[in-house]
Amino acid sequence: MAYQIGVVTVMAIAVGTAGSLAAIGFVEAVHYLNDRLLISPYARVQADNQPGLVAAATLLVPALGGLLVGLVVQFLIRERRGLAPPDAILAAQTPGPTPGLGSGLASTLAALISLGSGASVGQYGPLVYLGALFGNLAGRLRLNLRHQRSIAIACGVAAAISTAFNAPIAGLVFAHEVILRHYSLRAFAPVTVAAATGYIIANVIFDRPVLFLVDFTRVEHSYEFLLFALEGVLCAGLAWLFVVLLKYSTHAGRRCIALPWARPAVAGLVVGIVALWLPEILGIGQETLRFATIRDAFGIGELALIVTAKLALTALCVGFGFVGGVFSPALLIGILFGALYGMVLPHLVPVPYSGLVVYAICGMMALASSVIGAPLTTILIVFELTRNYDLTIAAMVSVVFANVISYRAIGRSLFDLDLRDRGFDLSLGRDKAILGSRLIRDYLSTIYTTARGSHTVEAVRKRLVDEHRAEAMIVDEKGVLRGIVRLQGILDSPEGTPIDQLAIRAYTLFDEHTSVWQSMELLRGFLGEAVPLVSEDGKLLGVVPEEAVIRAYLEIVHELREEENEAA
Repeated sequence: MAYQIGVVTVMAIAVGTAGSLAAIGFVEAVHYLNDRLLISPYARVQADNQPGLVAAATLLVPALGGLLVGLVVQFLIRERRGLAPPDAILAAQTPGPTPGLGSGLASTLAALISLGSGASVGQYGPLVYLGALFGNLAGRLRLNLRHQRSIAIACGVAAAISTAFNAPIAGLVFAHEVILRHYSLRAFAPVTVAAATGYIIANVIFDRPVLFLVDFTRVEHSYEFLLFALEGVLCAGLAWLFVVLLKYSTHAGRRCIALPWARPAVAGLVVGIVALWLPEILGIGQETLRFATIRDAFGIGELALIVTAKLALTALCVGFGFVGGVFSPALLIGILFGALYGMVLPHLVPVPYSGLVVYAICGMMALASSVIGAPLTTILIVFELTRNYDLTIAAMVSVVFANVISYRAIGRSLFDLDLRDRGFDLSLGRDKAILGSRLIRDYLSTIYTTARGSHTVEAVRKRLVDEHRAEAMIVDEKGVLRGIVRLQGILDSPEGTPIDQLAIRAYTLFDEHTSVWQSMELLRGFLGEAVPLVSEDGKLLGVVPEEAVIRAYLEIVHELREEENEAA
């Protein structure tokens, strides 16, 4: 016990430190590139006396950055796509192979180029996977810890979020809410240590600046909580629109541009053209996010234009293959939409309000929580960033109503939609998803009785009796399964009859890709001894007894319950 506590604590601190330092380095590298490549507002102001250079950089940098990203993804990443939070979730939930270190580093490089060149993508998705990358490395060490890989991945993710937002509690909850999907004490303790480590490194050692500062006292009027709820519903609709645009963009990119490595360059060129007139859409947009809470910083028309452009261009960049997250764009679009909502309300309902800030923050968190499926995390981010209880309660109302609607419209999150497309569906619960990811071939038995179609009834019957079995698999000379005979069905058959004439042709069958969950579904109404399992070309590989399916289910469910409920 002392060994496990000590080792898991050291692992949490080590992974938390690595994840935090990597996150800080990544963010600083993005800022450096933004300044050097004239993407950041500060750099553009400094070069104001060179309008031609600024215009050329605005147009060319995103396009060339997209070309580099396309080449990195095509030739350096084995999966041919950027790695993201869904990959971290899958690695934490399943014991199968994960993307290699080379692919992880190449994906981080592609994300750095994407963000550095001004693509409309986010930095928090790459930071989450970067933290998971260190956790996955720690998970490979032989430390003799139960559920070592999933806990280590959660530690890395918690440290990255804690560092990025200066919000250790939000980092802790995000790792459990999004990555692990449970709150067992065995995982809770080390993940807390990792989140605290990330916060200490970012806030105490490096004194990182907070994401934004707001000045807000309290909600002045009780009826405004109805308006916060309505804002949440509208943000859910905006999240649904974003998902629709993202799917359309992905399909359009594949249909219109045959070369995958060229798609990000096309998206970058579109971003550059739009940015000539609307530079606020470039990059992460932290300065735009901060200005959104300041009255009169933007007009109503300007806010509407930026929200529309940012929504469309983020879908375009992600769908066309830029590597980056959706959390940062969701925060920016949400806070701009919230500010727009707060500015339009007085013209629609002329009653007193509590100011622009509360509506901007509510919009930011309602939209972000709908996109990433982390309502508790977003509520805690508000509280940890603002230390304002009233503002947190207001945001909580918007977040709750947004998630109630968005869950039914698009599912729990964009991450879960991505995993569902890969065959790992968490919508019906963690149990079903994991049962659906485990293959029943792992429980294959090679002990069974076979017969050729030309064998007689008498010969097959004698073999079944001698081997104490009730079924025989009929195969041809190439080992291809041709049917099944059951002892009960041939007891009274005339001797000398070829067994092929009595074979059952319609029967339950498994293949190499049948999951444990699918096998349970296929066994509905099954009567027999075992289910044959065949290869893609129909060759018999073995059988799966009914008992093995039940055993597989019980073992996996027991493993999940032990992981979710056991103490340290």
